Amino acid sequence: MSESTSAAGMDGVFRLDLEADGGAVVAGREFARQALTELGWLPAADTRAQTAADDVLLLVSELVTNACRHGKAPYHLVLRGTEAGVRVEMADSGSELPTLAPDRPTVPGGFGIRLVVRLAHAWGVTEGPTGKVVWLEVGR
Repeated sequence: MSESTSAAGMDGVFRLDLEADGGAVVAGREFARQALTELGWLPAADTRAQTAADDVLLLVSELVTNACRHGKAPYHLVLRGTEAGVRVEMADSGSELPTLAPDRPTVPGGFGIRLVVRLAHAWGVTEGPTGKVVWLEVGR
């Protein structure tokens, strides 16, 4: 099973530990859907709000996929409510940093960070002694 532990605090911070198996992306996306519901993003009030929630779910899928494909276990997904929206953090113990792949529309894959750049209001990477955290923020 992908999900080893999850926690939702009263502080609007939701944490999930993931395993690198075939169910990690599904578990991460479902966890994000539950967090967005707890944060009041879902059910969405209108089309704009639904688009923002859909963007978060897609971006969570991309971050989990990239961490499992290019990073190293353990993996930790965090969603936190902010004044402006939601912040997503995907941590792994690898040192390889995400890069923007060359634009090759006829080659499958390599679009994850492009989606992050396009849909997130802000994103970045924080390096630490035990790995990295790729983070992004999406507004309401």
